[in-house]
Amino acid sequence: MTTAAKTMSTTPVTVQPDRKLIQEVTECGGDFKKCYQCATCASVCTLSGENGDFPRRQMLLAQWGLKDELMGDPGPWLCFYCGECSKMCPRKAHPGESMMAMRRYLTAQYDWTGLARLMYRSAWMEIGVLLLVAAFVVTLFTVPQNFGFGLLRHSAPEARSVVMLDKFAPVMTVHHGDAIMAAILSFFLLTNAARMFFALTQGRGIPIGTYFTELPGLIVQGLTQARWRNCKDPDATRNWIRHLFLVTGYGTIFTLIVLFLPWFQVADNSFRWTSILGYYSTAVLVITTSWILLDRVTKQTEMHRFSHLSDWLFPILLLLTAITGIAVHILRLSNLAMPTYYMYTAHMAIAVPMLVVEVPFGKWAHLLYRPLAIYVDAVRKRTLEVPSQQAVAAGVTGEAKA
Repeated sequence: MTTAAKTMSTTPVTVQPDRKLIQEVTECGGDFKKCYQCATCASVCTLSGENGDFPRRQMLLAQWGLKDELMGDPGPWLCFYCGECSKMCPRKAHPGESMMAMRRYLTAQYDWTGLARLMYRSAWMEIGVLLLVAAFVVTLFTVPQNFGFGLLRHSAPEARSVVMLDKFAPVMTVHHGDAIMAAILSFFLLTNAARMFFALTQGRGIPIGTYFTELPGLIVQGLTQARWRNCKDPDATRNWIRHLFLVTGYGTIFTLIVLFLPWFQVADNSFRWTSILGYYSTAVLVITTSWILLDRVTKQTEMHRFSHLSDWLFPILLLLTAITGIAVHILRLSNLAMPTYYMYTAHMAIAVPMLVVEVPFGKWAHLLYRPLAIYVDAVRKRTLEVPSQQAVAAGVTGEAKA
C-alpha cells in the first residue's frame, strides 16, 4: 500500500451537519431523533428495492443534516406513504411522515422565488397569499373599468334580469386570462422542476441516450402514478384508484377551462353538450375530495394520522371550486342573473388562487415532481447497469479468448 493510500485510509472524514436543514425539515413535520437506524422501515417497504436503503437512507441524511445529498436523492419522492414503515417502526419515529416532511422541504428548496418556503413555514402566509390573489380576482369582476368585467356595467342593464354571462364576463377575455394564468403557472412549476432535475442529475455522467430510453416510463408515471400499486398496504390500490380518478377529473376540467372555454362557457341559460364533461369532472372532484377530507378527519389510516395545512388546503379548495361550479350551473339554468354573476365571481376567486398558488408552490406540485423523480431514478440505475453489463461481456470475451 502506498503512503498516499495509507493516509487516505486512516484520515478521518468529518461531516459538518447543516443544522438549518434539520430545523426546517423538523418544522415541516419530520421526527428524526427517535430513529436509530434499525432498518425495519427499509425491510418492510416493498418499494425499497434490492439495496433496501429506502427510507432508511433518507432518514439518515436528514439526521446528519446532509443537505446536498438529500437534494440529490430522488428517494423522498419514491415514497407513496402507504404507512407500513411507520406501523412497524419499533421507536415510533414515523418514517412515513418524515418522508412527507422531506418532500415539503424539497418543494420549498426547488422553488427559486422563496414563496413555497414562506408558505410551508407560516400558515398565515399561505392563507394570506391565497386571499390576496382572491381579492385581485374579485376586483377584476366587480370594478367596471377593468378589462370589460363588472357587476354594474352600464352597457348591458338588461343582463341584470336575464342571464347574459358574456356581458358580465366576456368569454374571450376570460379565455385570454386563463391562458395567461396557465402560462404563469407553467413557468413557475417548470422552472422549479428544472432546478429539481439539475439537483438530481448533476455530476452523474448520464449519457443523453439513457434519458430517451426511460422517457416512456416518465409519461406512464406522470399520467397514472402506477408505481403506487406496488405498495404493501392493502389500501394502496384503493388510494391509487381514487387518486387516478381525482387527476382525471381535475385534468378534464382544467383542459376545458384553459383550452376550450369558448365551447364550454355558455352565455345564456341554454344547455350545451360540453356540460356533460363538466358533470363528470364535478362529480369526481366532489366525491374524491370529500373522501380524502373524511379520511383526514377520521385518521383511521397511517397515511392520514398527521396533517399539515398543505394537506388540507388543496382538497378543500378543489371541493369548493366544484361546489361553486355546480351552483353557477344551476343558477344559470334557472335564469337567475345576478346570483349567477355573484356565484361566478366566487367560483373564480377560489379556483384561480388554487391554481396559481397551490399548484406551483404547494403540495399539488408533486404531480410533476414525483414522476420526474421516478424517471431520474430509473435513468440513474440504467447508467449504473451499463458499465456492469460491459464488464460482464468483457469477462466472457476474455474467457473465450483464453
